[in-house]
Amino acid sequence: MTANKIQIERSDAEIKFACDLAQCKGACCTMKGARGAPLSDNEVDEIYKAFPVVKRYLPKKHLSVIKKYGMIEGGNSNFATQCVDGQACVFVYYENGIAKCSFEKAFLNGEINWRKPLSCHLFPFRQSYNGKRGLFFEYIRECEPALKRGTREEIPVYKFLKDALVRAYSEKSYDEFSTEYERGNDKSK
Repeated sequence: MTANKIQIERSDAEIKFACDLAQCKGACCTMKGARGAPLSDNEVDEIYKAFPVVKRYLPKKHLSVIKKYGMIEGGNSNFATQCVDGQACVFVYYENGIAKCSFEKAFLNGEINWRKPLSCHLFPFRQSYNGKRGLFFEYIRECEPALKRGTREEIPVYKFLKDALVRAYSEKSYDEFSTEYERGNDKSK
């Protein structure tokens, strides 16, 4: 997803959102479903390169799932991370009862240069597949604490996701989107 221009509906950009891991316990990484995190084709290589580093953070059960089923499922243009028991992403580790990403831990520790799958970094935004390019807000009940915190702290979701949006598009695209959004808010007053 390397488009020149960030496309988010104004109503989605206005949603107030800031993750509250103490409340949700990393639910977005452990949701029930048939598939794990969606991956672009080039992210598959990043996962294989990072695995020797991140595997030390993974629980034994996750390592045994990787050994039996692999790290990735799907095929070209349809890859996803493997899941444990149809729920947790196989790359999740737990810290004080909170599900966290082993890639992000290694990245923040300076051990790898790749942060995590872009679909995870952009969440709760998802890429639209209805024929037009863009991002949409995906509501999940488990993110209610993030909506409450975002409202309390007055953080629009696009600002909370600045790092992810810059990564997906560019600093220039983010600045243009932000300026355009703010200008639109000034006109509506």
